[in-house]
Amino acid sequence: MGKLRVAEVFTSVQGEGFWLGVPSVFVRLSGCNLRCSWCDTPYASWSPEGPVCRVDEVLSQALASPVSHVVVTGGEPMLFDPVEDLVAALQKAGRVVTIETAGTLYRDLECDLMSVSPKLSGSTPDGEWRQRHEATRLDRGPLHKLLARHHCQLKFVVNPDLEVDELTEAAELVASLPKVSPERIFVMAEGTDTDVLVARERALLPRVAELGWRLTPRYHVTLFGNTRGT
Repeated sequence: MGKLRVAEVFTSVQGEGFWLGVPSVFVRLSGCNLRCSWCDTPYASWSPEGPVCRVDEVLSQALASPVSHVVVTGGEPMLFDPVEDLVAALQKAGRVVTIETAGTLYRDLECDLMSVSPKLSGSTPDGEWRQRHEATRLDRGPLHKLLARHHCQLKFVVNPDLEVDELTEAAELVASLPKVSPERIFVMAEGTDTDVLVARERALLPRVAELGWRLTPRYHVTLFGNTRGT
């Protein structure tokens, strides 16, 4: 039986995107092929933490909650072969499954929502990871396959305070991909502080409206702050 390194499993509320406000169990797998400069879960990417567990053990933790929605996230969950068994078992148990991914990898698996968050140029860190991250963060091959195969949402993390125009980057990327309905394209302000998020959301709103996309908050940050297990 396959094993996965698990940073945390917890019940909270979906704070972003199409299922905003839906109570959900989060299964956060540890390990990532990117190193975003603003990563808010470094314990699942920059410095992966957590025990290595059998898939059935992870499944038992997720099913211990009565909540029907399960979000498999990371890190980057699509890195790991056993995630296919986990997702299949969750669906067999009647759970509604979202997978959160950066879209750099493709797997032929079933889920109810593939939440794809391509990383824009503002995510690239300084230092030793810069070249690798920049070369890996955007691959249109997996993106095309994910959007063609799955019920998807696109979610872009954007910092309007940067010199680079990340919304233009996002619009150019969307134009090069299979069509996604505008109501399934979300823009989320980068940040982990409520005041910063609100200010950036206000700055982003006019452009998001012009594009016909949707602005999404980070509801869990509003409720709990920038804390683990929320």
